Amino acid sequence: MASPAPLVAPREGVGAALAKLLGDDLIDHVFAVSEDSITVRREAIAGVMISLRDNLGYQQLMEIAGVDYPDRAERFEVVYHLLSVTKNHRLRVRVSTDEATPVPSIVPIWPVAGWLEREVFDMYGVLFAGNPDLRRILTDYGFQGHPQRKDFPLTGYIELRYSEEDKRVVYEPVKLAQDFRSFDFLSPWEGADYVLPGDEKAGGTGEAPGKGAPTPMTAQAVKKADEAADKKAPPPTPKTTEKPAQTGAGAKTNLKAAKTSRDGASAKVATKAAKTPATTKAEKAPAKPRAPRKPKAGGDA
Repeated sequence: MASPAPLVAPREGVGAALAKLLGDDLIDHVFAVSEDSITVRREAIAGVMISLRDNLGYQQLMEIAGVDYPDRAERFEVVYHLLSVTKNHRLRVRVSTDEATPVPSIVPIWPVAGWLEREVFDMYGVLFAGNPDLRRILTDYGFQGHPQRKDFPLTGYIELRYSEEDKRVVYEPVKLAQDFRSFDFLSPWEGADYVLPGDEKAGGTGEAPGKGAPTPMTAQAVKKADEAADKKAPPPTPKTTEKPAQTGAGAKTNLKAAKTSRDGASAKVATKAAKTPATTKAEKAPAKPRAPRKPKAGGDA
């Protein structure tokens, strides 16, 4: 299936340009599924962003996202998504960090990064050195923990809400109705090793009991499917209708549309001086005066 995302133009030679521009600050460059991703040194992120903006034309910061890999020494990745408006190209920039090491802020480069860094800090606990207002942005005041960490418990924390009964903010334990509250670090698409409710009925799908839902297509498989679909005959060019004969309804319909109507009006565009028989008859008929409306009984005068 074709991707619904906007098409991004390929940028030839971007790998060599990145290596020459960033030098030792560039750790890795990956080109996969028509997307460029680079990993750079955490300490050099501000200088890297200035170089990408001023020398390679990536004018806009579109998004900052966090990723949590609990099994890594530096468990967090901060992912920046850049857009070159002039080249119609996107670039993904990654840096890694841990719970205590701050990432240099890029607010002086793109002021919009202030809110985006606050979101990553709120959800993952990543610190940003130099952010002028590093506060929580999505969770309540006094919230403990960071909800998108993969070791964040789903119960046992308190929440704050305004109580209409007490007319004040009250503190209450978080109560969740979900039956499954423990995180086992397994993707629900890959399936767990144990049998989940409903998996015992998966005999007709070709999946063995206890393996969950079938694994979806990988990004590379989706790309191959898109390339195979592109090799087929392209869809016909959309038609425009500029003449009655181009409606596509056929000759019979065109003849029927050109026939004269009951009052003699033609389907052709009439000139200002032309009048239909119905219009002439209406102009000759005397106008009947409308009788005055009688007031309803019992109403106000």
